[in-house]
Amino acid sequence: MCVSPASPDIRASEPGVRPAPGRTGQALIRNFCIIAHIDHGKSTLADRMLQLTGVVTGRQMRAQYLDRMDIERERGITIKSQAVRLPWAGGDGRRYVLNLIDTPGHVDFSYEVSRSLAACEGAVLLVDAAQGIEAQTLANLYLALGADLKIIPVLNKIDLPAAQPDRYAAELAGIIGIDPGEVLRVSAKTGEGVQDLLHEIVRLVPPPHGDPDAPARALIFDSVYDTYRGVVTYVRLVDGRITRRERSLMMSTGATHETLEVGVISPEPTPADGLAAGEVGYLITGVKDVRQARVGDTVTSAARPAAEPLAGYSRPRPMVFSGLYPVDGDDYPEFRDALDKLRLNDAALTYEPETSAALGFGFRCGFLGLLHMEIVRERLERESGLSLISTSPNAVYRVITESGAEVTVTNPSDFPGSATIARVHEPMVRATIIAPADYIGTIMELCQQRRGSLLGMDYLSADRVEIRYTLPLAEIIFDFFDQLKSRTRGYASLDYEPAGEQEANLVKVDILLQGQPVDAFSQIVHADEARDYGLAMTQRLKELIPRQQFEVPIQAAVGSRIIARETIRALRKDVLAKCYGGDITRKRKLLEKQKEGKRRMKTIGRVDVPQEAFVAALSTQAGDRRQR
Repeated sequence: MCVSPASPDIRASEPGVRPAPGRTGQALIRNFCIIAHIDHGKSTLADRMLQLTGVVTGRQMRAQYLDRMDIERERGITIKSQAVRLPWAGGDGRRYVLNLIDTPGHVDFSYEVSRSLAACEGAVLLVDAAQGIEAQTLANLYLALGADLKIIPVLNKIDLPAAQPDRYAAELAGIIGIDPGEVLRVSAKTGEGVQDLLHEIVRLVPPPHGDPDAPARALIFDSVYDTYRGVVTYVRLVDGRITRRERSLMMSTGATHETLEVGVISPEPTPADGLAAGEVGYLITGVKDVRQARVGDTVTSAARPAAEPLAGYSRPRPMVFSGLYPVDGDDYPEFRDALDKLRLNDAALTYEPETSAALGFGFRCGFLGLLHMEIVRERLERESGLSLISTSPNAVYRVITESGAEVTVTNPSDFPGSATIARVHEPMVRATIIAPADYIGTIMELCQQRRGSLLGMDYLSADRVEIRYTLPLAEIIFDFFDQLKSRTRGYASLDYEPAGEQEANLVKVDILLQGQPVDAFSQIVHADEARDYGLAMTQRLKELIPRQQFEVPIQAAVGSRIIARETIRALRKDVLAKCYGGDITRKRKLLEKQKEGKRRMKTIGRVDVPQEAFVAALSTQAGDRRQR
């Protein structure tokens, strides 16, 4: 049960009056974020900080306060980074401003984490005292070290009966290279130790270093679209000052706009006169075109522009591609507008138009992972009221043809014919798995089945091991994580990063209905798995496609070679019902007449595949592919 913010046992210092937004000296500003593995208590710790600093009253407080989307609350995960301004009375009697950014923990949203790190000088590295270091913990730690941030290691959930703070403090200290006594211990649920953590943030995190007298330069680290106010841009001001009613300039596009509103998030939008160097806040210019406020752009003053833009962010590289199509073709314009607005809020999403003979007009979308794809589709359907079909996800391949030409394949329908292919290169990832030592054997067996190569193995402690493998990306984007959790009873954690590419024996499996290929069901698989995929898809479609007036063959083919076949039997009318008795020749004549009619239907008929069959078949492709 959470302790009230007014309780004296967790609130030793009164937060004091909030500093006036936009008028705080840089020496009193601390910009930091919370990074951790998924479900290690980031959002709960942020909740306690909101209570301790007094920006949220007990009546307003709710669990996961900074998680604004319904999907985040339902799934219990953070999807979007959220910034909030917190006032805090330090131990030296001065009133500080803490700009907190709560970040996601899942590997698919690591780009959100990297953008948050660029707006901070320090990071709270949170580790569950009952679970210890996880794979994503290490990944986030390396991101923070690469951004040259001050790391504050913290053990959370010390109130749990299963907590082992001494053991995991030593483990964490060994990785970072500090003394175990320097690892802070808190309980975000009860509030124990959170006040000390805030004092340590003030003491250890350096203040921002920017020139307040230089021309204004603000880095856009996030944006959202408001139906009534247009694009709301979240910025970290590095140099100078931005005030209300002055004209701002987007340095990448050259567009100028009047700044209608400037403010901070504390925790709701609070207007201010301006933002000064080192501060984090938001700008509203009334812009309706979502392409004019790109994440990573630099905002400056049109009257006194900066000479050079800020470095911005490296573009994220999509790891998984899938086609998204509206169920109703008339919804295509709304679908396009919805993607534009979502791209503003999710800079890692990429897309381009494509057409499918079976599904109509849609977009080929690039995602950072399978969970990212699920979240994007769910947000589009909820926020825009659309019904969408997504094709089976696949990686991006590089194909070298016999003529020496190079083809980049993101859609299986673009895969060249096998006769013209010289080499196929598939993307590889470097996977890091952390699990109890008892499960080493089953983890290695799973990775070997997925064409993995062992890179190394290290013991983090006597009974916890880190295993590193190189794996094809196509082998882990479907159900690898589910299989890993199942084999290790939920104790293993996974993180992965791009690791180049390698040559592989890959083929395209086409699904034919009545001899005609259906592009929506095509898939690029390893040659050894082609027959398994073909059998699974033909059996699934036989169950989903209703019987027609004629016999329908469903075939799986690699090039011109048929590798699997199922047949949907024809609906047969009982033409002999009116024949009771009589000569057999009469019955035979009726049967021959029926057979001739069905032969004509087969030559001119078209298979009727209902929309529900596409939805069901495509949603089960990933699972069926691994049923061996």
